Amino acid sequence: MLVYTIRRVLMAIPVMGIVAAIVFSLLYLTPGDPALVLAGDHATPENIARLRTALGLDQPPHVRFVTWLWQVLRGDLGASIFSGETVTHMIGQRLEATFSLLVYAVVISITIGVPFGVLAAARKGGLADRLLTSYSTLGFSVPAFVAGYVLAFIFATTLKWLPVQGYSPLADGVVPFLRNLTLPAVTLSLVYSALIGRITRASMLEVLSEDYIRTAKAKGIAPWRILFRHALQNAAVPVVTIIGIGIATLIGSAVITENVFAIPGIGRLTVDAVLHRDYPVIQGVVLLLSAGYVLVNLAVDLFYTLLDPRIRY
Repeated sequence: MLVYTIRRVLMAIPVMGIVAAIVFSLLYLTPGDPALVLAGDHATPENIARLRTALGLDQPPHVRFVTWLWQVLRGDLGASIFSGETVTHMIGQRLEATFSLLVYAVVISITIGVPFGVLAAARKGGLADRLLTSYSTLGFSVPAFVAGYVLAFIFATTLKWLPVQGYSPLADGVVPFLRNLTLPAVTLSLVYSALIGRITRASMLEVLSEDYIRTAKAKGIAPWRILFRHALQNAAVPVVTIIGIGIATLIGSAVITENVFAIPGIGRLTVDAVLHRDYPVIQGVVLLLSAGYVLVNLAVDLFYTLLDPRIRY
């Protein structure tokens, strides 16, 4: 296990290097010049040239990339072109909101998706199965921003049960923290829970057709114990896989959801940085999200050994 973990971590290093090179290249090829945005509409060419020199934008691309990569290896993600704040500080200020939103959405999705999928498999062709199919179709068909506006109109504007926008830190209390995150978390969980439910149903149906399940039924073991103790445990590998992979979907959808509900998270920071061509901020955020995705996949791979003791690395 230790050897496998070390090998997986070492494999992640070149992946992050490739991601860094791709991000830098895409930003370099993207139209637009931060110096023009920062200088304003009435700036002279001389002022723009001086500003480009001060920002280091006049250097060759390979020099800029090596300089930036060396700073990253030392733990320095640079500073924002516009605010002057360090990228690390800007991300740290917004990390709590995004992390809390993602965790809340994952909890809701697993709580809904896994039991729903198990019940649909146990009652194949029944009401639960048809409801899961309808729910999955709805979840996959409705874009996140549309679902967010609909939920906000129903539960915030019409019923006035929840706030429509804003974020309350956990330090200000658990109740306001959960009230402000519930609508965006439910919005994020629509597609995710539908995906988990469908994969759980498919995996459970495959396991329920095995001989040992029929043997357990013949022995008179309680149906709920067969479903959740025997079948679900053996069907958990693809479910855990889709949970890990689906986090990437949540990260992408969080950018839209945070803007819909005015949550000051990393998603809004990314949108503002893209609009202003703030290259250091964009690069820092993408590297952080990529590292998080790599770590999630590593955790999923290691969790397999707990789910199936037959697996040896």
